[in-house]
Amino acid sequence: MAPREQYTHGHHESVLRSHTWRTVENSAAYLAPRLAPGLTLLDVGSGPGTITVDFARRLAPGGSVTGIDASPEIVAQATEFAEAEGATNVTFAKGDAYALDFDDDTFDIVHAHQVLQHLADPVAALREFRRVTKPGGIVAARDVDYGGAVVEPPLPGLVRWGEVYDAVHRSNGGEPWAGRALKGWALDAGFTELEVTASVWCFASDEERAWWGGLWADRSLHSAFAPRALEIGAAGQVGLEEISAAWREWAETPSAMFLFPHMEIIATA
Repeated sequence: MAPREQYTHGHHESVLRSHTWRTVENSAAYLAPRLAPGLTLLDVGSGPGTITVDFARRLAPGGSVTGIDASPEIVAQATEFAEAEGATNVTFAKGDAYALDFDDDTFDIVHAHQVLQHLADPVAALREFRRVTKPGGIVAARDVDYGGAVVEPPLPGLVRWGEVYDAVHRSNGGEPWAGRALKGWALDAGFTELEVTASVWCFASDEERAWWGGLWADRSLHSAFAPRALEIGAAGQVGLEEISAAWREWAETPSAMFLFPHMEIIATA
């Protein structure tokens, strides 16, 4: 990543708690029909590796998966996870989305989940993804669009959370409304054959609200989001505590729900 960029969420336990929930089914279903044994796949921004290992299962036998992440600590965690899962056709390494350490035309599929929203130059990253994709292969990306999130009830603390999150994310060089920009970014990167779809994450059941509300209550005070919000003046400590309390109130409200829209692209190289 370019020096001006910072990962908005960081790697606090409350962040990893949400990342380890992710699978192909809940985070890359749009790509699932394209997965087949024998293919090679690069997972950019692979994080703790749960989606990556799921890919590896689906590409076996004969296929292989490489996951890269900017954090050496997260690469080590993902490697341990893969070993524990017995996934022998997946490897993890530190990598840079703008300068992939692979030859041209290496992979059948290059995948990025919730990555482009954090980059200051997503078009440059997509061009790099295209470079390492085989002719006729695909680049697949999925990103949330915070501007389209639906929160019920719209508690004042959660409305404020949306404002603070937007300011923090943009101050780190990213685009929190990335979902709606994906198609344009892909076109600007030189792709001409695109499939564009959408899907949502919806948290509404008692269990889902407890999990989602609890992790954001913790993130609001303890993840990288908090010191950055303080640093740029988007919120004070009292404001962050009010946001955290609002998430806990939301989680305990039986009628509450939270919907996150995502846009997805499959671009042919």
